[in-house]
Amino acid sequence: MPELPEVETIARGVNKRIRGDRIVQVWFSRAPQTFKTPRKLQAEGLTGRTILAVHRTGKHIVFELSRSASEIDAQWIVHLGMTGRLLVSSPDFPVPAHTHARLFLESGRELRFVDPRRFGRLEFRDLNRRSAFAAPGDDPLAIGEPEFAALFRGRRSPIKAALLNQSLLAGVGNIYADESLFHSNIRPRRRANRLTRLELERLRLALCEVLNHAIRLGGSSVSDYVDADGERGFFQLEHCVYQRTGEPCRRCGTPIRRILLAGRGTHYCPNCQR
Repeated sequence: MPELPEVETIARGVNKRIRGDRIVQVWFSRAPQTFKTPRKLQAEGLTGRTILAVHRTGKHIVFELSRSASEIDAQWIVHLGMTGRLLVSSPDFPVPAHTHARLFLESGRELRFVDPRRFGRLEFRDLNRRSAFAAPGDDPLAIGEPEFAALFRGRRSPIKAALLNQSLLAGVGNIYADESLFHSNIRPRRRANRLTRLELERLRLALCEVLNHAIRLGGSSVSDYVDADGERGFFQLEHCVYQRTGEPCRRCGTPIRRILLAGRGTHYCPNCQR
């Protein structure tokens, strides 16, 4: 599943290419899909609206829309699920298999939602009737030191499981939890409430650095992920622990271990992480 850096990369790419464009027609496939808003209502709401901005909120991509081309009055919210992609294409470029939504734009370009496993979710919100979309937890790139420490106070769950809790930090997934714990020298099984204030601050800084570096490299392409141009990311080439089971630690040479924690494969160095 795309995590924060991948979603951020896609949102920035889509925003750069189609911001200010107007949606003139919408098409949805008839394949079963976990749309949160019925196809007909989405098509009616999207058609004729201008895309004022596209940004990331947690693991969601949010399109800010307007009928007047100035005041935001609606949102289109995209969750990529396990294999979803958003591609900005020219109309003569072949339509990929498993394309489930096409937004035809006034500029002649198309925005295509491709989702082979169909776990993605699409939602339309009329802001005159509903509140704007908000992530359930704090953004790990924006949270400060005291607020970050407060999230884990009294939590007896392993710190890896706490990092994956979207109601605490929105956007952190398996890859970046493992990598951040490695860079902060913290073992994933340690209870969150047993970490010192100094360790938590080290973790917060490591998390920000790992996420920002991954964004600079276009995310991690370990499965189906590509950006808005269909290009793969490069951060997977710099993974220190994730999916490196049995390989030598890049820092000390100790073989990387894999355990199952909170139902997720978890990778760590038994020597560097305490």
